[in-house]
Amino acid sequence: MSTALALEGKLAALRAYIRGFSSAVTAYSGGVDSALVMAIAHEELGDAALACVGVSASLAAREERAALALAERLGARVRRVYPEELRDPRYAANPENRCFYCKTALYARVAALASDEGIEAVFDGTNLDDLASDDRPGIAAARAAGVRFPLVEAGLSKADVRAAARELGLPVWDKPAMACTASRVPHGDPITAARLAQIEAAEDVLVELGFPEMRVRCHRDVARIEVPPERLGDLLGLREAIVPRLRALGFAFVTMDLAGLRGQAKLIPTAQLKLRPPANARPEEPREAPSPLKIVRSER
Repeated sequence: MSTALALEGKLAALRAYIRGFSSAVTAYSGGVDSALVMAIAHEELGDAALACVGVSASLAAREERAALALAERLGARVRRVYPEELRDPRYAANPENRCFYCKTALYARVAALASDEGIEAVFDGTNLDDLASDDRPGIAAARAAGVRFPLVEAGLSKADVRAAARELGLPVWDKPAMACTASRVPHGDPITAARLAQIEAAEDVLVELGFPEMRVRCHRDVARIEVPPERLGDLLGLREAIVPRLRALGFAFVTMDLAGLRGQAKLIPTAQLKLRPPANARPEEPREAPSPLKIVRSER
């Protein structure tokens, strides 16, 4: 079977799965996965489909605007909900399962909306590749809340999602993955509204300067910028435009990560960022203390 035919079959399965519900609300972030589910739900269910954007301090305003604009362009019904996850001290403490508390707050608001509107099902954009990772507390929260995964049910991988979105003419088909701004803070460092606003403003600077795919990692007063390796030279070339603007946001140091963009890689906790000698380094020989300096003042 050709790739095109396989994708056609998966899209047909996705449509059939969604048509199996009388109504549905999609937890919609504006990324390609949830955008595909939102678009197909709108096509198959019409006004019985609703897209729901969770607006909080960890969602960049530019991402919110883009998500709403796409839904409106397609004619889909869309609403905002406000999870207020920062009110949960377990989330604010930024443990390794922070996403569980964030998504729990989001799905509680979406489920409440579904109940108020008499909507049968809650969807999200989880795809087959997402299930391959053991470290996805957000998926655990979705399952606990009874959220359904249409892309998984239809057998769509991330590559399938992008291909399907492109076929449907969705402009986000090649949009880079963009996790919430809280993911820029190493686990163990508290999440605060001020810190999230600082990160968002710093990333807005990078987007403005032509870096749509990047991260500004926040190690307290250190901004560590990640861009794709092939764009490191571009970033360095704009050093004089970037450094003062990020310092004005409160970062004392602005650095470039030579390893490049790491996507969803775990951040090393700030407390563990200590300089260590190489494993094969020889201990230094003890040295004699220098003799006191004698200051001689010349007479004029």
